[in-house]
Amino acid sequence: MLELFAVFARAARDLARADMLWQAVWPPLVALGIWGIVATAVWAHGIALISGMLPTFERSGWAWMAHWAAVFLLLAAFASLVYATALMLVATFSLPRMLALVAARDYPDVLPHGENVFWGSLANTLAAGAIYIVGWLATLPLLLVPGAILVLPLAWTAWLNQRTFRFDALAEHATRSELRTLTARLRPRFYVAGFGTALTAHIPVVNLFAPAYTALVFVHLALGGLRRLRRESGVEL
Repeated sequence: MLELFAVFARAARDLARADMLWQAVWPPLVALGIWGIVATAVWAHGIALISGMLPTFERSGWAWMAHWAAVFLLLAAFASLVYATALMLVATFSLPRMLALVAARDYPDVLPHGENVFWGSLANTLAAGAIYIVGWLATLPLLLVPGAILVLPLAWTAWLNQRTFRFDALAEHATRSELRTLTARLRPRFYVAGFGTALTAHIPVVNLFAPAYTALVFVHLALGGLRRLRRESGVEL
């Protein structure tokens, strides 16, 4: 647990660096712009569609409640799409630059031995994003169940964070054998890190930096684990 606290602190330190800040800011702004345009174009139709899918009751005021339930669900849907898009942009475009900076500063002894880095990372990112979006949209109506809003968004975001970055943070440096070993060894820590960074994604203003912060947390966790594995294996660093 102390290691995880240290990892979160190092990621916060790195995020404050000027050469990291642009890599952290532009993906969520682009994602927000894209989905903001889409939301503006389809908002009325989306509200009507969701309202029609909700159950109807012969009671006074239900139409008003159904309308605001539809607004809530549509906002939640677009929020998830913005986050997933920002995370995929970070993983595909920002992470290589961020990884290079962190590795040069904190892990110069951990040499890169990855294979098919770009295409492997891209395939992993797209698969994780697709599963997240489909699963989240399919379970979106459950948010109307009392208490679900406290659990469901965090659970899905935690899953996406660890599923995306446990591979991408290691792809450039670890061999296939090292990747398999570390994925199994660090799985509990990856899930805890995924949950911790998911919390930041649900804090206003802070969530603007959440995708990049998540990437940095997993870079430190993964490269630190790879360094220990190689030392245990007697590999020259």
